[in-house]
Amino acid sequence: MNASHTSTQAMRALFTLLRPHQWSKNLLVFVPLLSAHLWMDSIAIGHSVLVFIAFCLASSSIYVVNDAVDVENDRQHPTKKHRPFASGALPSRMAFWLTPMLILAAVAITFTLPEPARWLIAIYLTLSLSYCFILKPLLWLDVLTLAALYTLRVLAGAAAIAVPVSPWLAGFSLFMFFGLAAVKRYGELRATKASNLSGRGYTAEDALPVICLGSGSTMVSIMVLSLYLNSENVHELYRQEEWLWLVGPTLLYWQSRLWTLAHRGVITRDPLSFALRDGVSWACAGVCLVLFSLAI
Repeated sequence: MNASHTSTQAMRALFTLLRPHQWSKNLLVFVPLLSAHLWMDSIAIGHSVLVFIAFCLASSSIYVVNDAVDVENDRQHPTKKHRPFASGALPSRMAFWLTPMLILAAVAITFTLPEPARWLIAIYLTLSLSYCFILKPLLWLDVLTLAALYTLRVLAGAAAIAVPVSPWLAGFSLFMFFGLAAVKRYGELRATKASNLSGRGYTAEDALPVICLGSGSTMVSIMVLSLYLNSENVHELYRQEEWLWLVGPTLLYWQSRLWTLAHRGVITRDPLSFALRDGVSWACAGVCLVLFSLAI
Protein backbone atom coordinates (compact mmCIF):
# COMPACT_ATOMS: atom_id res chain seq x y z
CA MET A 1 0.00 0.00 0.00
CA ASN A 2 2.79 2.43 0.91
CA ALA A 3 4.73 1.64 -2.29
CA SER A 4 1.57 2.15 -4.35
CA HIS A 5 0.84 5.43 -2.61
CA THR A 6 4.41 6.62 -3.16
CA SER A 7 4.20 5.69 -6.85
CA THR A 8 0.94 7.60 -7.22
CA GLN A 9 2.45 10.66 -5.57
CA ALA A 10 5.47 10.47 -7.89
CA MET A 11 3.22 10.27 -10.96
CA ARG A 12 1.24 13.27 -9.78
CA ALA A 13 4.45 15.19 -9.18
CA LEU A 14 5.69 14.26 -12.67
CA PHE A 15 2.39 15.38 -14.14
CA THR A 16 2.74 18.70 -12.29
CA LEU A 17 6.34 19.05 -13.47
CA LEU A 18 5.28 18.85 -17.13
CA ARG A 19 2.70 21.60 -16.49
CA PRO A 20 -0.01 20.41 -18.89
CA HIS A 21 -2.16 23.37 -17.84
CA GLN A 22 0.38 25.56 -19.65
CA TRP A 23 -0.20 23.71 -22.93
CA SER A 24 -3.14 26.03 -23.50
CA LYS A 25 -0.58 28.64 -24.64
CA ASN A 26 0.26 26.38 -27.56
CA LEU A 27 -3.26 26.85 -28.92
CA LEU A 28 -1.74 29.95 -30.51
CA VAL A 29 -0.53 27.68 -33.34
CA PHE A 30 -4.17 27.48 -34.49
CA VAL A 31 -4.47 31.26 -34.95
CA PRO A 32 -3.18 31.21 -38.58
CA LEU A 33 -5.53 28.33 -39.37
CA LEU A 34 -8.50 30.40 -38.21
CA SER A 35 -7.35 33.72 -39.65
CA ALA A 36 -6.78 32.09 -43.05
CA HIS A 37 -10.27 30.48 -42.88
CA LEU A 38 -8.85 26.95 -43.35
CA TRP A 39 -10.85 25.27 -40.58
CA MET A 40 -12.47 22.93 -43.14
CA ASP A 41 -9.14 21.83 -44.64
CA SER A 42 -8.34 18.41 -43.16
CA ILE A 43 -4.64 18.53 -44.13
CA ALA A 44 -4.19 21.98 -42.57
CA ILE A 45 -6.00 20.83 -39.43
CA GLY A 46 -3.77 17.74 -39.21
CA HIS A 47 -0.59 19.79 -39.53
CA SER A 48 -1.84 22.27 -36.94
CA VAL A 49 -2.55 19.44 -34.49
CA LEU A 50 0.93 17.99 -35.04
CA VAL A 51 2.68 21.31 -34.47
CA PHE A 52 0.53 21.78 -31.35
CA ILE A 53 1.69 18.41 -29.96
CA ALA A 54 5.30 19.22 -30.83
CA PHE A 55 5.07 22.51 -28.94
CA CYS A 56 3.47 20.80 -25.95
CA LEU A 57 6.40 18.37 -25.72
CA ALA A 58 8.94 21.14 -26.35
CA SER A 59 7.44 23.51 -23.81
CA SER A 60 7.26 20.77 -21.16
CA SER A 61 10.95 20.03 -21.71
CA ILE A 62 11.73 23.70 -21.07
CA TYR A 63 9.61 23.73 -17.90
CA VAL A 64 11.64 20.77 -16.61
CA VAL A 65 14.91 22.59 -17.34
CA ASN A 66 13.60 25.83 -15.85
CA ASP A 67 12.57 24.16 -12.60
CA ALA A 68 15.91 22.39 -12.32
CA VAL A 69 17.93 25.55 -12.97
CA ASP A 70 15.74 27.77 -10.79
CA VAL A 71 15.24 25.32 -7.92
CA GLU A 72 17.01 27.44 -5.27
CA ASN A 73 15.15 30.63 -6.22
CA ASP A 74 11.87 28.71 -6.29
CA ARG A 75 12.42 27.52 -2.73
CA GLN A 76 12.42 31.17 -1.62
CA HIS A 77 9.22 31.99 -3.54
CA PRO A 78 5.87 31.90 -1.67
CA THR A 79 4.12 29.72 -4.28
CA LYS A 80 6.88 28.29 -6.51
CA LYS A 81 8.36 26.50 -3.48
CA HIS A 82 5.64 23.87 -3.96
CA ARG A 83 6.93 22.85 -7.40
CA PRO A 84 8.14 19.20 -7.57
CA PHE A 85 11.89 19.94 -7.65
CA ALA A 86 11.76 22.81 -5.14
CA SER A 87 9.62 20.83 -2.68
CA GLY A 88 11.70 17.67 -3.02
CA ALA A 89 8.81 15.62 -4.41
CA LEU A 90 11.08 14.74 -7.35
CA PRO A 91 14.90 14.83 -7.61
CA SER A 92 16.16 17.65 -9.83
CA ARG A 93 18.63 15.24 -11.48
CA MET A 94 15.61 13.79 -13.28
CA ALA A 95 15.92 16.72 -15.69
CA PHE A 96 19.08 15.15 -17.19
CA TRP A 97 17.13 12.32 -18.84
CA LEU A 98 13.58 13.64 -18.99
CA THR A 99 14.47 16.81 -20.92
CA PRO A 100 16.29 15.06 -23.83
CA MET A 101 13.48 12.53 -24.07
CA LEU A 102 10.83 15.25 -24.47
CA ILE A 103 12.96 17.23 -26.94
CA LEU A 104 13.63 14.17 -29.10
CA ALA A 105 9.90 13.38 -29.18
CA ALA A 106 9.14 16.96 -30.26
CA VAL A 107 11.84 16.88 -32.94
CA ALA A 108 10.56 13.55 -34.26
CA ILE A 109 7.12 15.08 -34.82
CA THR A 110 8.60 18.08 -36.65
CA PHE A 111 9.85 15.81 -39.44
CA THR A 112 6.22 15.30 -40.46
CA LEU A 113 5.86 19.07 -40.94
CA PRO A 114 7.10 21.52 -43.61
CA GLU A 115 10.73 22.54 -43.18
CA PRO A 116 10.02 26.16 -42.07
CA ALA A 117 7.93 24.83 -39.17
CA ARG A 118 10.83 22.57 -38.12
CA TRP A 119 13.21 25.52 -38.06
CA LEU A 120 10.80 27.65 -36.04
CA ILE A 121 10.38 24.95 -33.40
CA ALA A 122 14.17 24.59 -33.29
CA ILE A 123 14.45 28.37 -32.79
CA TYR A 124 11.81 28.13 -30.04
CA LEU A 125 13.81 25.45 -28.21
CA THR A 126 17.10 27.35 -28.61
CA LEU A 127 15.62 30.64 -27.43
CA SER A 128 13.83 28.93 -24.53
CA LEU A 129 17.03 27.28 -23.33
CA SER A 130 18.86 30.60 -23.70
CA TYR A 131 16.15 32.15 -21.53
CA CYS A 132 16.62 29.51 -18.82
CA PHE A 133 20.42 29.78 -18.67
CA ILE A 134 21.24 33.33 -19.80
CA LEU A 135 18.37 35.72 -20.45
CA LYS A 136 16.09 35.22 -17.44
CA PRO A 137 17.95 37.58 -15.06
CA LEU A 138 18.50 40.28 -17.71
CA LEU A 139 16.35 43.39 -17.35
CA TRP A 140 13.68 43.63 -20.09
CA LEU A 141 15.42 41.07 -22.30
CA ASP A 142 13.51 38.44 -20.33
CA VAL A 143 10.17 40.07 -21.17
CA LEU A 144 11.10 40.52 -24.82
CA THR A 145 12.15 36.87 -25.00
CA LEU A 146 8.82 35.71 -23.56
CA ALA A 147 6.99 37.84 -26.12
CA ALA A 148 9.11 36.31 -28.90
CA LEU A 149 8.36 32.78 -27.67
CA TYR A 150 4.61 33.44 -27.84
CA THR A 151 4.97 34.95 -31.32
CA LEU A 152 7.02 31.97 -32.50
CA ARG A 153 4.03 29.75 -31.77
CA VAL A 154 1.92 31.82 -34.17
CA LEU A 155 4.66 31.82 -36.82
CA ALA A 156 5.14 28.05 -36.54
CA GLY A 157 1.40 27.49 -36.85
CA ALA A 158 1.44 29.47 -40.10
CA ALA A 159 4.51 27.64 -41.41
CA ALA A 160 2.91 24.26 -40.65
CA ILE A 161 0.02 25.01 -43.02
CA ALA A 162 2.15 26.94 -45.55
CA VAL A 163 0.34 30.22 -44.98
CA PRO A 164 2.36 33.46 -45.16
CA VAL A 165 2.31 35.46 -41.94
CA SER A 166 0.80 38.89 -42.26
CA PRO A 167 3.03 41.68 -40.89
CA TRP A 168 -0.10 42.89 -39.11
CA LEU A 169 -0.49 39.59 -37.25
CA ALA A 170 3.22 39.43 -36.39
CA GLY A 171 3.24 43.01 -35.10
CA PHE A 172 0.03 42.60 -33.14
CA SER A 173 1.30 39.37 -31.56
CA LEU A 174 4.67 40.81 -30.55
CA PHE A 175 3.25 43.93 -28.89
CA MET A 176 0.37 42.11 -27.20
CA PHE A 177 2.57 39.35 -25.80
CA PHE A 178 5.20 41.84 -24.67
CA GLY A 179 2.45 43.52 -22.67
CA LEU A 180 1.23 40.21 -21.22
CA ALA A 181 4.79 39.21 -20.26
CA ALA A 182 5.15 42.59 -18.54
CA VAL A 183 1.90 41.92 -16.63
CA LYS A 184 3.54 38.75 -15.31
CA ARG A 185 6.64 40.62 -14.13
CA TYR A 186 4.58 43.43 -12.64
CA GLY A 187 2.41 40.96 -10.74
CA GLU A 188 5.52 39.29 -9.34
CA LEU A 189 6.94 42.65 -8.30
CA ARG A 190 3.72 43.52 -6.51
CA ALA A 191 3.65 40.15 -4.75
CA THR A 192 7.24 40.09 -3.51
CA LYS A 193 8.06 41.54 -0.12
CA ALA A 194 11.79 41.75 -0.85
CA SER A 195 13.61 44.69 -2.42
CA ASN A 196 14.73 42.49 -5.33
CA LEU A 197 12.81 39.95 -7.40
CA SER A 198 14.66 36.68 -6.79
CA GLY A 199 16.49 35.45 -9.88
CA ARG A 200 15.36 38.43 -11.98
CA GLY A 201 16.91 41.76 -12.90
CA TYR A 202 14.18 43.83 -11.24
CA THR A 203 13.85 45.69 -7.97
CA ALA A 204 10.69 46.82 -6.21
CA GLU A 205 11.28 50.34 -7.53
CA ASP A 206 10.96 49.05 -11.11
CA ALA A 207 7.21 48.48 -10.76
CA LEU A 208 6.38 51.90 -12.21
CA PRO A 209 8.38 51.60 -15.47
CA VAL A 210 7.16 48.02 -15.90
CA ILE A 211 3.51 49.04 -15.74
CA CYS A 212 4.10 52.08 -17.96
CA LEU A 213 6.04 50.29 -20.70
CA GLY A 214 3.96 47.13 -20.48
CA SER A 215 0.58 48.85 -20.64
CA GLY A 216 1.92 51.07 -23.43
CA SER A 217 2.77 47.96 -25.42
CA THR A 218 -0.76 46.62 -25.01
CA MET A 219 -2.12 49.92 -26.33
CA VAL A 220 0.16 49.66 -29.38
CA SER A 221 -1.18 46.17 -30.09
CA ILE A 222 -4.72 47.59 -30.25
CA MET A 223 -3.49 50.32 -32.60
CA VAL A 224 -1.90 47.72 -34.90
CA LEU A 225 -5.18 45.80 -34.91
CA SER A 226 -7.09 48.98 -35.81
CA LEU A 227 -4.73 49.72 -38.71
CA TYR A 228 -5.10 46.16 -39.95
CA LEU A 229 -8.88 46.44 -39.96
CA ASN A 230 -8.55 49.29 -42.46
CA SER A 231 -6.31 47.28 -44.83
CA GLU A 232 -7.18 45.54 -48.09
CA ASN A 233 -6.57 42.14 -46.48
CA VAL A 234 -9.67 42.54 -44.35
CA HIS A 235 -11.86 43.52 -47.31
CA GLU A 236 -10.81 40.33 -49.10
CA LEU A 237 -11.35 37.96 -46.17
CA TYR A 238 -14.54 39.33 -44.59
CA ARG A 239 -17.88 40.30 -46.08
CA GLN A 240 -19.06 42.40 -43.12
CA GLU A 241 -15.77 43.60 -41.65
CA GLU A 242 -17.48 46.40 -39.71
CA TRP A 243 -18.21 43.87 -36.96
CA LEU A 244 -14.46 43.47 -36.41
CA TRP A 245 -14.17 47.04 -35.18
CA LEU A 246 -15.76 45.88 -31.92
CA VAL A 247 -12.92 43.40 -31.35
CA GLY A 248 -10.52 46.25 -30.51
CA PRO A 249 -12.60 47.70 -27.65
CA THR A 250 -13.18 44.18 -26.31
CA LEU A 251 -9.44 43.45 -26.20
CA LEU A 252 -8.76 46.91 -24.81
CA TYR A 253 -11.17 46.25 -21.94
CA TRP A 254 -9.70 42.79 -21.30
CA GLN A 255 -6.09 43.97 -21.21
CA SER A 256 -6.92 47.06 -19.14
CA ARG A 257 -8.67 44.81 -16.63
CA LEU A 258 -5.62 42.52 -16.43
CA TRP A 259 -3.37 45.45 -15.62
CA THR A 260 -5.78 46.75 -12.99
CA LEU A 261 -6.01 43.33 -11.32
CA ALA A 262 -2.23 42.99 -11.40
CA HIS A 263 -1.93 46.39 -9.72
CA ARG A 264 -4.38 45.22 -7.04
CA GLY A 265 -2.25 42.13 -6.44
CA VAL A 266 -4.83 39.70 -7.82
CA ILE A 267 -2.61 38.54 -10.70
CA THR A 268 0.78 37.51 -9.34
CA ARG A 269 1.92 35.06 -12.02
CA ASP A 270 1.17 34.20 -15.64
CA PRO A 271 -1.83 36.30 -16.83
CA LEU A 272 -2.81 33.70 -19.44
CA SER A 273 -3.11 31.04 -16.75
CA PHE A 274 -5.23 33.49 -14.77
CA ALA A 275 -7.40 34.15 -17.84
CA LEU A 276 -8.17 30.43 -18.20
CA ARG A 277 -9.79 30.51 -14.76
CA ASP A 278 -11.42 33.91 -15.18
CA GLY A 279 -15.04 34.10 -16.30
CA VAL A 280 -14.72 37.63 -17.65
CA SER A 281 -11.79 36.59 -19.86
CA TRP A 282 -13.85 33.71 -21.26
CA ALA A 283 -16.71 36.13 -21.92
CA CYS A 284 -14.37 38.47 -23.83
CA ALA A 285 -13.10 35.53 -25.88
CA GLY A 286 -16.69 34.55 -26.63
CA VAL A 287 -17.56 38.08 -27.75
CA CYS A 288 -14.55 38.14 -30.12
CA LEU A 289 -15.53 34.75 -31.55
CA VAL A 290 -19.08 35.95 -32.20
CA LEU A 291 -17.79 39.12 -33.86
CA PHE A 292 -15.51 37.16 -36.18
CA SER A 293 -18.42 34.86 -37.05
CA LEU A 294 -20.64 37.80 -37.90
CA ALA A 295 -17.89 39.36 -40.02
CA ILE A 296 -17.44 36.22 -42.11
